[in-house]
Amino acid sequence: MTERFTIGIEEEFQIVDRTTGQLSSCITDIMEKGTPIFGEQIKPEMLQPTIELISKVYPDIAVARSVAVENNEIAIKLMNQARTWIPHLLAFSSNSPFWAGRLTGLKSYRAVVWKRFPRSGLPDAFISWKDFDQYVQTLINTGCIDNGKKIWWDIRPHPFFGTVEFRVFDMPATLNDVIALAALCQSLVARLTWLHKRGKEIPVVPRHLLEENKWRAMRWGLDAEVIDFAQQRRLSMRNSFHELLDMVDDVLDDLGTRDDIYYIRKLLDDPRGTGADRQIALYQQTGSLYAVTRYLMQQTLQGIPLDAVEQSLAI
Repeated sequence: MTERFTIGIEEEFQIVDRTTGQLSSCITDIMEKGTPIFGEQIKPEMLQPTIELISKVYPDIAVARSVAVENNEIAIKLMNQARTWIPHLLAFSSNSPFWAGRLTGLKSYRAVVWKRFPRSGLPDAFISWKDFDQYVQTLINTGCIDNGKKIWWDIRPHPFFGTVEFRVFDMPATLNDVIALAALCQSLVARLTWLHKRGKEIPVVPRHLLEENKWRAMRWGLDAEVIDFAQQRRLSMRNSFHELLDMVDDVLDDLGTRDDIYYIRKLLDDPRGTGADRQIALYQQTGSLYAVTRYLMQQTLQGIPLDAVEQSLAI
């Protein structure tokens, strides 16, 4: 495999008061202290209690997660095909069962919140880059948006960077989860590219059918039953996910992502489930949202060296 499927990661963090667990609008202080360290890799987000860190471009694995591709036409073809597994990525990363202080009954309420925004959710399939570019230019010419970055689909061809950008993720709990999902995105793009160059294409499923699986992922996470529309069959999300991992297996050694995919396989078979499942279990044990918030704070720091101040978060 001669292509270099470079990858970049954008990760958003909510800022909370460590004493109360409530969201804290202290973005100005964090930007003042963080900019000398991270430079342009740290940015404020749309909401004041949120901050974004952007990785450098890595040849291998270093969350929207962006994977570089050869050209714009291939980006469109890969987006069209990769949409099939958007529900799977959402299910695996599901980690937002609460909203406004209550248990919602959904594993990813974040996906519900995002549906309020225009140009979000699953995209339709596009015939070509020209077709996609005409769509973007129409929105720009009519004053709907000022550039293509205002298209917030679950997956999109980046308008400037020559990448396929996966944006569907909920907030993975740990750094290892983030890296593993980035590795999977890279592996999927590499495998679809390999197939494309040999005249093999994955069936492109219409958006209105994929919405069925996305709803199931939002509602039940990895416990969902999903539909394989290409083969007209029903199967568990976990089994379908394992089939995805089997499909990308041929490219793992070239990319150096085999350990990351093995990590995903272990989590798929872990009876504790996703981050959402673990939040729900802790809440049912304690009846305390604060305990859940403290747990999430600890998970965020998992695998990251702590200084003396940060050690105080440990329970």
